[in-house]
Amino acid sequence: MDFSLPSDLQDLQLRTRAFIRDQVIPFEQDPRQDRHGPGDDLRRELNALARAAGLLSPHVAPEYGGLGLSHVGRAVVFEEAGYSVLGPLAMNISAPDEGNMHLLEHVATPGQKERWLAPLARADLRSCFAMTEPPPGAGSDPAALSTTATRDGSDYLIHGTKWFTTGAIGAGFAIIMARETAGPQEGRATMLLADMDQPGIRIVRVMDSMDQGFAGGHAVIEFDGLRVPAADVLGEPGQGFRYAQVRLAPARLTHCMRWLGAARRAQDIALAYASKREAFGKPLASHEGVGFMLADNDMDLRTSRLTIWHTAWLLDEGHRAGAESSIAKVVCSEAIYRVADRCVQMLGGQGVSGETVVERIFREVRSFRIYDGPSEVHRWSLAQKLVKAGVNQ
Repeated sequence: MDFSLPSDLQDLQLRTRAFIRDQVIPFEQDPRQDRHGPGDDLRRELNALARAAGLLSPHVAPEYGGLGLSHVGRAVVFEEAGYSVLGPLAMNISAPDEGNMHLLEHVATPGQKERWLAPLARADLRSCFAMTEPPPGAGSDPAALSTTATRDGSDYLIHGTKWFTTGAIGAGFAIIMARETAGPQEGRATMLLADMDQPGIRIVRVMDSMDQGFAGGHAVIEFDGLRVPAADVLGEPGQGFRYAQVRLAPARLTHCMRWLGAARRAQDIALAYASKREAFGKPLASHEGVGFMLADNDMDLRTSRLTIWHTAWLLDEGHRAGAESSIAKVVCSEAIYRVADRCVQMLGGQGVSGETVVERIFREVRSFRIYDGPSEVHRWSLAQKLVKAGVNQ
Protein backbone atom coordinates (compact mmCIF):
# COMPACT_ATOMS: atom_id res chain seq x y z
CA MET A 1 0.00 0.00 0.00
CA ASP A 2 1.10 3.52 -0.77
CA PHE A 3 -0.04 5.77 2.07
CA SER A 4 0.96 9.00 0.35
CA LEU A 5 -1.93 11.19 -0.80
CA PRO A 6 -2.03 12.63 -4.32
CA SER A 7 -1.74 16.40 -4.46
CA ASP A 8 -5.37 16.93 -5.48
CA LEU A 9 -6.58 14.98 -2.44
CA GLN A 10 -4.19 16.87 -0.17
CA ASP A 11 -5.63 20.12 -1.50
CA LEU A 12 -9.18 18.86 -0.92
CA GLN A 13 -8.24 17.83 2.62
CA LEU A 14 -6.94 21.30 3.42
CA ARG A 15 -9.92 22.97 1.76
CA THR A 16 -12.33 20.83 3.78
CA ARG A 17 -10.39 21.52 6.98
CA ALA A 18 -10.60 25.28 6.43
CA PHE A 19 -14.30 25.09 5.59
CA ILE A 20 -15.11 23.18 8.77
CA ARG A 21 -12.96 25.48 10.94
CA ASP A 22 -14.09 28.80 9.49
CA GLN A 23 -17.72 28.22 8.46
CA VAL A 24 -19.17 25.23 10.31
CA ILE A 25 -17.74 25.24 13.85
CA PRO A 26 -19.21 28.74 14.51
CA PHE A 27 -22.69 27.16 14.19
CA GLU A 28 -22.16 24.52 16.88
CA GLN A 29 -23.97 26.58 19.52
CA ASP A 30 -26.77 27.59 17.14
CA PRO A 31 -30.12 27.36 18.96
CA ARG A 32 -31.76 25.60 16.01
CA GLN A 33 -30.84 22.26 17.58
CA ASP A 34 -32.52 20.19 20.25
CA ARG A 35 -32.11 16.75 21.77
CA HIS A 36 -33.48 15.23 18.56
CA GLY A 37 -30.94 16.86 16.28
CA PRO A 38 -30.38 19.95 14.13
CA GLY A 39 -33.43 21.63 12.62
CA ASP A 40 -34.03 21.57 8.90
CA ASP A 41 -33.57 25.33 8.52
CA LEU A 42 -30.10 25.02 10.07
CA ARG A 43 -29.33 22.08 7.80
CA ARG A 44 -30.30 24.04 4.70
CA GLU A 45 -28.17 27.00 5.71
CA LEU A 46 -25.16 24.76 6.28
CA ASN A 47 -25.78 22.90 3.02
CA ALA A 48 -25.81 26.21 1.16
CA LEU A 49 -22.39 27.03 2.61
CA ALA A 50 -21.00 23.66 1.55
CA ARG A 51 -22.51 24.02 -1.91
CA ALA A 52 -20.87 27.43 -2.34
CA ALA A 53 -17.56 25.92 -1.23
CA GLY A 54 -17.86 23.06 -3.73
CA LEU A 55 -18.00 20.49 -0.91
CA LEU A 56 -21.61 19.29 -1.01
CA SER A 57 -22.10 15.52 -1.38
CA PRO A 58 -18.47 14.92 -2.41
CA HIS A 59 -18.92 11.14 -2.43
CA VAL A 60 -21.53 10.97 -5.21
CA ALA A 61 -20.77 10.92 -8.91
CA PRO A 62 -20.11 14.24 -10.69
CA GLU A 63 -23.32 13.80 -12.71
CA TYR A 64 -25.19 14.29 -9.42
CA GLY A 65 -23.07 17.25 -8.36
CA GLY A 66 -20.44 15.42 -6.30
CA LEU A 67 -16.74 14.80 -6.64
CA GLY A 68 -16.93 11.04 -7.14
CA LEU A 69 -14.51 10.35 -4.29
CA SER A 70 -12.96 6.92 -3.94
CA HIS A 71 -13.25 5.20 -0.57
CA VAL A 72 -9.75 6.38 0.34
CA GLY A 73 -10.76 9.90 -0.71
CA ARG A 74 -13.80 9.63 1.52
CA ALA A 75 -11.59 8.52 4.41
CA VAL A 76 -9.58 11.73 4.12
CA VAL A 77 -12.47 14.15 3.55
CA PHE A 78 -14.99 12.56 5.93
CA GLU A 79 -12.50 12.68 8.80
CA GLU A 80 -12.07 16.41 8.22
CA ALA A 81 -15.85 16.86 8.09
CA GLY A 82 -16.26 14.96 11.36
CA TYR A 83 -14.02 17.45 13.17
CA SER A 84 -17.25 19.40 13.79
CA VAL A 85 -20.38 17.71 15.09
CA LEU A 86 -22.21 19.59 12.31
CA GLY A 87 -19.65 18.97 9.58
CA PRO A 88 -21.14 15.79 8.06
CA LEU A 89 -24.61 17.36 8.05
CA ALA A 90 -23.28 20.50 6.35
CA MET A 91 -21.56 18.52 3.60
CA ASN A 92 -24.50 16.12 3.15
CA ILE A 93 -22.42 13.10 4.13
CA SER A 94 -24.22 12.27 7.36
CA ALA A 95 -25.99 8.99 8.05
CA PRO A 96 -28.41 7.77 6.83
CA ASP A 97 -28.37 9.94 3.69
CA GLU A 98 -24.75 9.20 2.77
CA GLY A 99 -25.33 5.43 2.87
CA ASN A 100 -28.63 5.76 1.03
CA MET A 101 -26.95 7.73 -1.75
CA HIS A 102 -24.29 5.05 -2.07
CA LEU A 103 -26.96 2.34 -2.28
CA LEU A 104 -29.08 4.22 -4.84
CA GLU A 105 -26.06 4.88 -7.05
CA HIS A 106 -25.27 1.16 -7.17
CA VAL A 107 -28.73 -0.39 -7.30
CA ALA A 108 -31.45 2.07 -8.43
CA THR A 109 -32.85 2.30 -11.94
CA PRO A 110 -32.21 5.49 -13.98
CA GLY A 111 -35.75 6.63 -13.22
CA GLN A 112 -35.36 6.01 -9.50
CA LYS A 113 -32.07 7.88 -9.50
CA GLU A 114 -33.69 10.88 -11.11
CA ARG A 115 -36.63 10.81 -8.71
CA TRP A 116 -34.82 10.14 -5.43
CA LEU A 117 -31.02 10.20 -5.73
CA ALA A 118 -30.69 13.49 -7.60
CA PRO A 119 -32.64 15.64 -5.08
CA LEU A 120 -30.98 13.81 -2.18
CA ALA A 121 -27.53 14.60 -3.57
CA ARG A 122 -28.56 18.25 -4.02
CA ALA A 123 -29.70 18.28 -0.36
CA ASP A 124 -33.18 19.30 -1.49
CA LEU A 125 -34.51 16.63 0.86
CA ARG A 126 -33.44 14.01 3.39
CA SER A 127 -34.11 10.29 3.56
CA CYS A 128 -34.36 7.43 6.05
CA PHE A 129 -33.67 3.69 6.05
CA ALA A 130 -36.42 1.65 7.70
CA MET A 131 -34.94 -1.66 8.82
CA THR A 132 -34.82 -2.10 12.62
CA GLU A 133 -37.99 -3.30 14.35
CA PRO A 134 -39.28 -3.65 17.92
CA PRO A 135 -39.05 -7.15 19.42
CA PRO A 136 -39.55 -9.77 18.16
CA GLY A 137 -38.64 -8.15 14.84
CA ALA A 138 -35.33 -7.49 13.15
CA GLY A 139 -32.50 -5.91 15.09
CA SER A 140 -29.03 -7.38 15.30
CA ASP A 141 -30.59 -10.47 13.69
CA PRO A 142 -31.97 -9.33 10.31
CA ALA A 143 -33.52 -12.75 9.74
CA ALA A 144 -36.20 -11.79 12.28
CA LEU A 145 -37.64 -9.26 9.80
CA SER A 146 -41.39 -9.05 10.44
CA THR A 147 -42.58 -6.13 8.27
CA THR A 148 -44.45 -7.64 5.32
CA ALA A 149 -44.81 -6.80 1.64
CA THR A 150 -47.88 -8.42 0.10
CA ARG A 151 -48.40 -8.30 -3.67
CA ASP A 152 -51.69 -6.66 -4.70
CA GLY A 153 -51.90 -6.45 -8.47
CA SER A 154 -49.10 -4.20 -9.68
CA ASP A 155 -48.46 -2.88 -6.15
CA TYR A 156 -47.18 -4.05 -2.80
CA LEU A 157 -49.02 -3.45 0.47
CA ILE A 158 -46.66 -2.85 3.39
CA HIS A 159 -47.57 -3.64 7.00
CA GLY A 160 -45.31 -3.43 10.03
CA THR A 161 -43.58 -1.29 12.61
CA LYS A 162 -40.03 0.08 12.52
CA TRP A 163 -38.12 1.90 15.21
CA PHE A 164 -34.78 3.68 15.59
CA THR A 165 -35.45 4.94 12.06
CA THR A 166 -32.88 7.72 11.90
CA GLY A 167 -33.92 10.91 10.16
CA ALA A 168 -37.56 9.93 9.67
CA ILE A 169 -38.96 13.23 10.94
CA GLY A 170 -38.90 15.54 7.94
CA ALA A 171 -37.53 12.92 5.53
CA GLY A 172 -38.68 13.09 1.93
CA PHE A 173 -38.57 9.34 1.32
CA ALA A 174 -37.75 6.02 2.93
CA ILE A 175 -36.01 2.85 1.87
CA ILE A 176 -38.08 0.11 3.48
CA MET A 177 -36.99 -3.47 4.14
CA ALA A 178 -39.91 -5.92 4.15
CA ARG A 179 -40.47 -9.67 3.83
CA GLU A 180 -42.51 -10.93 0.89
CA THR A 181 -45.54 -13.00 1.89
CA ALA A 182 -46.27 -14.96 -1.29
CA GLY A 183 -45.02 -15.85 -4.74
CA PRO A 184 -41.56 -16.96 -5.86
CA GLN A 185 -39.87 -14.62 -3.35
CA GLU A 186 -41.98 -15.68 -0.35
CA GLY A 187 -40.06 -15.26 2.89
CA ARG A 188 -37.30 -13.24 1.25
CA ALA A 189 -36.52 -9.59 1.95
CA THR A 190 -37.26 -6.86 -0.59
CA MET A 191 -36.27 -3.18 -0.52
CA LEU A 192 -38.88 -0.63 -1.54
CA LEU A 193 -38.80 3.14 -2.06
CA ALA A 194 -41.65 5.30 -0.77
CA ASP A 195 -42.29 9.00 -0.35
CA MET A 196 -42.93 9.74 3.32
CA ASP A 197 -46.04 11.90 2.78
CA GLN A 198 -48.24 9.00 1.67
CA PRO A 199 -51.26 7.48 3.39
CA GLY A 200 -50.27 4.34 5.20
CA ILE A 201 -47.19 5.86 6.88
CA ARG A 202 -47.57 7.11 10.44
CA ILE A 203 -44.79 8.43 12.62
CA VAL A 204 -45.77 7.26 16.09
CA ARG A 205 -43.18 9.14 18.13
CA VAL A 206 -39.62 10.37 18.27
CA MET A 207 -37.39 8.34 20.57
CA ASP A 208 -35.17 10.01 23.17
CA SER A 209 -31.52 9.01 22.80
CA MET A 210 -28.04 9.94 24.02
CA ASP A 211 -27.00 11.47 20.70
CA GLN A 212 -28.31 14.59 19.02
CA GLY A 213 -26.27 14.71 15.85
CA PHE A 214 -28.77 13.31 13.34
CA ALA A 215 -31.34 15.59 11.71
CA GLY A 216 -34.79 14.16 12.33
CA GLY A 217 -33.76 12.11 15.36
CA HIS A 218 -34.81 8.46 15.64
CA ALA A 219 -38.46 7.57 15.17
CA VAL A 220 -41.01 4.80 15.53
CA ILE A 221 -42.92 4.35 12.26
CA GLU A 222 -46.02 2.30 11.44
CA PHE A 223 -46.79 1.07 7.93
CA ASP A 224 -50.47 0.25 7.69
CA GLY A 225 -51.40 -0.73 4.17
CA LEU A 226 -48.82 1.52 2.53
CA ARG A 227 -49.21 1.01 -1.22
CA VAL A 228 -45.94 0.88 -3.14
CA PRO A 229 -45.91 0.32 -6.92
CA ALA A 230 -43.77 -2.62 -8.01
CA ALA A 231 -41.81 -0.12 -10.13
CA ASP A 232 -40.56 1.38 -6.86
CA VAL A 233 -38.86 -1.83 -5.70
CA LEU A 234 -35.18 -1.05 -5.25
CA GLY A 235 -33.23 -3.62 -7.25
CA GLU A 236 -34.64 -7.11 -7.66
CA PRO A 237 -37.43 -8.49 -5.46
CA GLY A 238 -36.18 -10.86 -2.80
CA GLN A 239 -32.63 -9.49 -2.84
CA GLY A 240 -32.99 -7.04 0.06
CA PHE A 241 -30.39 -8.64 2.31
CA ARG A 242 -27.83 -8.71 -0.50
CA TYR A 243 -28.40 -5.00 -1.18
CA ALA A 244 -28.17 -4.30 2.54
CA GLN A 245 -24.57 -5.49 2.37
CA VAL A 246 -23.94 -3.12 -0.54
CA ARG A 247 -24.94 -0.34 1.82
CA LEU A 248 -23.66 -1.60 5.17
CA ALA A 249 -20.02 -2.46 4.46
CA PRO A 250 -19.13 1.07 3.23
CA ALA A 251 -21.53 2.71 5.71
CA ARG A 252 -19.82 1.09 8.69
CA LEU A 253 -16.55 2.45 7.40
CA THR A 254 -17.82 5.99 6.78
CA HIS A 255 -19.10 6.07 10.37
CA CYS A 256 -15.53 5.31 11.44
CA MET A 257 -14.21 8.11 9.23
CA ARG A 258 -16.57 10.76 10.59
CA TRP A 259 -16.17 9.81 14.25
CA LEU A 260 -12.40 9.72 13.86
CA GLY A 261 -12.57 13.43 13.05
CA ALA A 262 -14.67 14.02 16.18
CA ALA A 263 -12.19 12.09 18.33
CA ARG A 264 -9.32 14.12 16.89
CA ARG A 265 -11.21 17.29 17.85
CA ALA A 266 -11.65 16.04 21.42
CA GLN A 267 -7.96 15.20 21.63
CA ASP A 268 -6.98 18.67 20.36
CA ILE A 269 -9.17 20.33 23.00
CA ALA A 270 -7.84 18.10 25.78
CA LEU A 271 -4.23 18.62 24.70
CA ALA A 272 -4.63 22.41 24.66
CA TYR A 273 -6.25 22.34 28.10
CA ALA A 274 -3.67 19.98 29.62
CA SER A 275 -0.85 22.12 28.26
CA LYS A 276 -2.02 25.32 29.94
CA ARG A 277 -3.98 24.19 33.01
CA GLU A 278 -1.69 23.89 36.04
CA ALA A 279 -2.04 21.62 39.05
CA PHE A 280 0.50 21.01 41.82
CA GLY A 281 2.85 23.56 40.33
CA LYS A 282 3.07 22.38 36.74
CA PRO A 283 0.87 21.86 33.64
CA LEU A 284 -1.43 18.85 33.69
CA ALA A 285 0.34 17.43 30.64
CA SER A 286 3.54 17.19 32.69
CA HIS A 287 1.91 14.75 35.08
CA GLU A 288 2.49 11.18 34.05
CA GLY A 289 -1.17 10.14 34.39
CA VAL A 290 -2.37 12.82 31.99
CA GLY A 291 0.60 12.39 29.67
CA PHE A 292 -0.12 8.68 29.35
CA MET A 293 -3.74 9.44 28.40
CA LEU A 294 -2.60 11.84 25.68
CA ALA A 295 -0.18 9.24 24.35
CA ASP A 296 -2.80 6.47 24.44
CA ASN A 297 -5.20 8.73 22.56
CA ASP A 298 -2.63 9.37 19.87
CA MET A 299 -2.05 5.63 19.45
CA ASP A 300 -5.79 4.94 19.22
CA LEU A 301 -6.25 7.71 16.64
CA ARG A 302 -3.38 6.43 14.51
CA THR A 303 -4.54 2.82 14.74
CA SER A 304 -8.07 3.83 13.73
CA ARG A 305 -6.84 5.84 10.77
CA LEU A 306 -4.65 3.01 9.49
CA THR A 307 -7.51 0.53 9.88
CA ILE A 308 -9.87 2.82 7.98
CA TRP A 309 -7.41 3.52 5.18
CA HIS A 310 -6.59 -0.17 4.75
CA THR A 311 -10.26 -1.15 4.52
CA ALA A 312 -11.01 1.75 2.17
CA TRP A 313 -8.12 0.64 -0.04
CA LEU A 314 -9.55 -2.90 -0.18
CA LEU A 315 -12.94 -1.54 -1.26
CA ASP A 316 -11.31 0.61 -3.93
CA GLU A 317 -9.47 -2.46 -5.20
CA GLY A 318 -12.77 -4.27 -5.65
CA HIS A 319 -12.70 -6.53 -2.61
CA ARG A 320 -15.99 -7.15 -0.82
CA ALA A 321 -14.26 -6.46 2.51
CA GLY A 322 -17.24 -7.49 4.62
CA ALA A 323 -15.13 -9.00 7.39
CA GLU A 324 -12.67 -6.13 7.18
CA SER A 325 -15.46 -3.57 7.59
CA SER A 326 -16.68 -5.44 10.66
CA ILE A 327 -13.15 -5.39 12.08
CA ALA A 328 -12.86 -1.66 11.33
CA LYS A 329 -16.22 -0.99 12.97
CA VAL A 330 -15.20 -2.73 16.21
CA VAL A 331 -11.62 -1.46 16.34
CA CYS A 332 -12.52 2.14 15.54
CA SER A 333 -15.72 2.47 17.57
CA GLU A 334 -14.01 1.19 20.70
CA ALA A 335 -10.78 3.14 20.16
CA ILE A 336 -12.67 6.35 19.40
CA TYR A 337 -14.79 5.86 22.52
CA ARG A 338 -11.64 5.44 24.60
CA VAL A 339 -10.26 8.68 23.17
CA ALA A 340 -13.42 10.61 24.01
CA ASP A 341 -13.61 9.07 27.49
CA ARG A 342 -10.01 10.01 28.30
CA CYS A 343 -10.61 13.55 27.03
CA VAL A 344 -13.57 13.93 29.40
CA GLN A 345 -11.34 12.73 32.21
CA MET A 346 -8.52 15.14 31.39
CA LEU A 347 -10.91 18.08 31.22
CA GLY A 348 -12.37 17.28 34.62
CA GLY A 349 -15.45 19.38 35.39
CA GLN A 350 -15.35 20.96 31.95
CA GLY A 351 -15.48 17.50 30.42
CA VAL A 352 -18.91 16.76 31.82
CA SER A 353 -20.31 20.19 31.01
CA GLY A 354 -21.21 22.12 27.91
CA GLU A 355 -18.15 24.35 28.29
CA THR A 356 -16.54 22.49 25.39
CA VAL A 357 -17.88 20.23 22.65
CA VAL A 358 -16.12 17.21 24.22
CA GLU A 359 -19.12 16.26 26.37
CA ARG A 360 -21.31 16.10 23.26
CA ILE A 361 -18.69 14.15 21.31
CA PHE A 362 -18.53 11.64 24.18
CA ARG A 363 -22.29 11.08 24.02
CA GLU A 364 -22.29 10.79 20.24
CA VAL A 365 -19.45 8.30 19.98
CA ARG A 366 -20.81 6.09 22.77
CA SER A 367 -23.76 5.31 20.52
CA PHE A 368 -21.39 4.35 17.70
CA ARG A 369 -20.50 1.11 19.49
CA ILE A 370 -24.12 0.03 18.87
CA TYR A 371 -25.09 1.55 15.49
CA ASP A 372 -24.59 -0.65 12.41
CA GLY A 373 -24.17 -3.67 14.62
CA PRO A 374 -22.97 -3.83 18.24
CA SER A 375 -19.34 -4.82 18.75
CA GLU A 376 -20.44 -8.15 20.23
CA VAL A 377 -22.41 -9.11 17.08
CA HIS A 378 -19.45 -8.31 14.86
CA ARG A 379 -17.15 -10.34 17.11
CA TRP A 380 -19.57 -13.28 17.02
CA SER A 381 -19.81 -13.10 13.22
CA LEU A 382 -16.05 -12.90 12.84
CA ALA A 383 -15.61 -15.85 15.19
CA GLN A 384 -18.00 -17.97 13.09
CA LYS A 385 -15.95 -17.18 9.98
CA LEU A 386 -12.73 -18.12 11.77
CA VAL A 387 -14.17 -21.41 12.97
CA LYS A 388 -15.55 -22.24 9.51
CA ALA A 389 -12.23 -21.42 7.85
CA GLY A 390 -10.36 -23.54 10.40
CA VAL A 391 -12.65 -26.54 9.92
CA ASN A 392 -12.29 -26.38 6.13
CA GLN A 393 -8.49 -26.27 6.15
